[in-house]
Amino acid sequence: MSDLQIEEATLEEAVAELSTLHDWLRWTTSQFASSSIFFGHGTDNAWDEAVSLLLPALSLPVDAPKELMHARLTSTEKNRLASLIAERINDCTPVPYLTNIAWFAGMPFYVDERVLIPRSPFAELISNRFTPWLVEPNSVNRILDLCTGSGCIAIALAQAFEQAQVDAVDISYEALEVTDININDYMLSDRVLPIQSDVFSGVEGQKYDLIVANPPYVDAEDMADLPREFHHEPELGLASGHDGLDVTRTILSEASNHLTDNGLLFVEVGNSMVHMDALYPNAPFEWIEFEQGGLGVFVISKKQLDEYFSK
Repeated sequence: MSDLQIEEATLEEAVAELSTLHDWLRWTTSQFASSSIFFGHGTDNAWDEAVSLLLPALSLPVDAPKELMHARLTSTEKNRLASLIAERINDCTPVPYLTNIAWFAGMPFYVDERVLIPRSPFAELISNRFTPWLVEPNSVNRILDLCTGSGCIAIALAQAFEQAQVDAVDISYEALEVTDININDYMLSDRVLPIQSDVFSGVEGQKYDLIVANPPYVDAEDMADLPREFHHEPELGLASGHDGLDVTRTILSEASNHLTDNGLLFVEVGNSMVHMDALYPNAPFEWIEFEQGGLGVFVISKKQLDEYFSK
């Protein structure tokens, strides 16, 4: 249970006395700020959290005109907001699961508890088309998105590389159902293919110019310390053994077989980057520095993989 629950009487008072959208945003911000909820699934403060919950719940854009702030809400709308606010505070349910909307690379995606909520720094790399590492972006014809989840990375890749085919793979059939929803929403079924695959098992014999991997990478210690919000997410998409690198080991041992001669592998390992040096001493990983924040992503070429792992 959260340390600071919101009482039914408090919600009833809000429904009775709050009238406008501005009233509800102010009140919700106060409730979030005084609760013990964790911000980190798209926002980092109580006001933005309130905006990201209330406006989509009313079928309004998060950048709705200021004039709408003074619009009065109906009783039905107020009761719906009160219910969502209670679920956010009392159950610590992340906002994207309450609204079924998460943003990645400036685009909205459908999400539910079958998939992780997007928060990868890969968005910055995709917007830059992986330069300077990728010398000729227009030469990329085939891309593999490993552990695709909601499909947001695969779809963003397809948007950035309009000439490329993208295979979006995941071990979870449930996750791929969500992937398929998003592929259809963006009308990309001709170029983005969802494939059930345990890492590379479902793409045997296939080669790619670019492999992008955002595998599970939370180590056992961090899993034990995660805020309650993260326990709404599928553990299959988070946990990866004692050091968080179980899936990454497989990726690195097999990736070369699936890369073209000039192919590149980008992998996100988050905080588990601290374990990488011990596991792969003197490996030629280049750790990427992000302008917009984020860490734990490295790049390595097929040539470097072959040289290092053939020792």
